[in-house]
Amino acid sequence: MLIKAMPIYGTRPEAIKMAPIVAAFQDSPLFDPHVVVTGQHREMLTQVNDTFGIVPAGDLDIFSHGQGLEAVTSRTLDRLTPVLKDVRPDVVVVQGDTTSAFAAGLAAFYLKIPVVHVEAGLRTPTIWSPFPEEGNRRLLTRITSLHLAPTQGSKANLVHEGVDPSTIAVTGNTVIDAFLSVAQGDRAFESPELDGVDDGRPIVLVTSHRRESWGDPMRRTAAALRELSIREPGTLFVLPLHANPLVRDIFRPALEGLPNVRLTEPLGYNDFARLTAMSRLVVTDSGGVQEEAPSLGKPVLVLREDTERPEAVTAGTAKLIGTDPELIVSNVSALLHDESVYAAMANAVNPYGDGKAAERSVAAIAAMFDRASRLPDFTV
Repeated sequence: MLIKAMPIYGTRPEAIKMAPIVAAFQDSPLFDPHVVVTGQHREMLTQVNDTFGIVPAGDLDIFSHGQGLEAVTSRTLDRLTPVLKDVRPDVVVVQGDTTSAFAAGLAAFYLKIPVVHVEAGLRTPTIWSPFPEEGNRRLLTRITSLHLAPTQGSKANLVHEGVDPSTIAVTGNTVIDAFLSVAQGDRAFESPELDGVDDGRPIVLVTSHRRESWGDPMRRTAAALRELSIREPGTLFVLPLHANPLVRDIFRPALEGLPNVRLTEPLGYNDFARLTAMSRLVVTDSGGVQEEAPSLGKPVLVLREDTERPEAVTAGTAKLIGTDPELIVSNVSALLHDESVYAAMANAVNPYGDGKAAERSVAAIAAMFDRASRLPDFTV
């Protein structure tokens, strides 16, 4: 009898990291996957599903303009519960640290359905940063049956919190599986906004959207980018703008009209992966980008004071710089002009994966049901 697995996700980052697992489920003779999307990032979510050929079996359609965290939680619980009762999956698989991932896990827990947590064990020193993501992942840990930790460090975090080591598998991060499969392809850019970016200038790719960056931190980042555009006229700065007006209302007034700054709409996954491959370096507050860019040998400057992904900082592929404009300007300038500084970060080994995380993940889930053996843990 096939194992009925229900992967549930709703944001673009979740979709990217779940896609390799969905593909591995589909390729396995042991599983009957039933994909459900929650639908927060409607357009961006569809882009990723199309890129990886995923057709969801269910859509909770929880998105509502201006909704708060409590609405995301309650809508997910209300709309997912009848789906779970109807489909009756053997296992629910959630990813990461979104509010909908926690709520989906909670809905499954209430129905005594085992929860598998992809990308388990990431931690920062305080539950309040990043908010609400750190709280979501800590809460998910308490109701999870199988923890798919991306690194040995993530496993150590879980063990330190009292999680049974036998319920933890170290898989590497599935984002590397997904990113390499797309970035190493030869598809052309889909967005006309990227026409001409391959004109030979060094590219600095910038992303900033996280909740804790809203307001003054983001204004400082925008001021630093404006200063850099003046100091580095031969460099192209590309910033895909998040759809959130709180993000756009800061970056557009500060950067529009600068000749070497290109503000774009959110990019499809293929375009973002290819642009990353072409870039000299990446400046970001994103968690996923901290993992993706090093797989292509791209240094990452992290616009945060702390990170739940310390392995990249330890390995030297990423550096925490916060949002102080002087630090942003000095670090970007160093990576543009000092080859020894650049080489030290670009040549560091990516601690996040080897492209086989989905294979390890699905084997570990099958082992929950005594249908297969786990594969050896991922190690750097």
